[in-house]
Amino acid sequence: MKGQNFMTSNRSTKTIKKALKKKPAKPTQAEAEDAVRTLIRWAGDDSDREGLRDTPKRVTKSYLEFFKGYEQEPKEILSRTFKDVEGYDEMIVLRDINFNSYCEHHMVPFSGRAHVAYIPGDKVVGISKLARLVDVYAKRLQIQEKLTAQIASTLNEVLKPRGVAVVVEATHMCMTTRGVQKHGTVMQTSQLHGLFKSDHRTRQEFFSLLKVAHFNTSPR
Repeated sequence: MKGQNFMTSNRSTKTIKKALKKKPAKPTQAEAEDAVRTLIRWAGDDSDREGLRDTPKRVTKSYLEFFKGYEQEPKEILSRTFKDVEGYDEMIVLRDINFNSYCEHHMVPFSGRAHVAYIPGDKVVGISKLARLVDVYAKRLQIQEKLTAQIASTLNEVLKPRGVAVVVEATHMCMTTRGVQKHGTVMQTSQLHGLFKSDHRTRQEFFSLLKVAHFNTSPR
């Protein structure tokens, strides 16, 4: 009886924890616009003056575009693959994928480019899907470290390649427009899986390709 009570209690605890993790209800359009009006007034302006009267509507509309990544499932983007590649099993690199994202700490933009590489196992994916994968994760509130890890982990999980490498370079407005205000700073992050992590020659080849590409595209 005691064991049964323990199991019942344990299941109840898990149910409660699952309920607590459930996402809160999404605010309505009107509630979102009211929130923008509140921020305008908090900043010290009049949300009812002519120039700001339609700003709440514009902001909420732009947010739908800025954060459309929440409406997309990253794994579905990689669902269509190809196996007829004549035995190709070398590195595939798509570099200089431009992106714009928003810092989850200050909700200001950070932007840059991502370089994505993988060594296929028995399938490859269309190159546009790699760019779309970057965008899906970028169009969310982010930090660069998490963005880098999510891109790499999803590629590794879905394609099951022999290796994955992702490098992200970005400039953060939370560094350039507030706080320390250091212009020209670039943050670099990387995430490696499989052969890119275990084999130094593979890793060196990847980073060498990025270095050559950077040299060839740098302004003279």
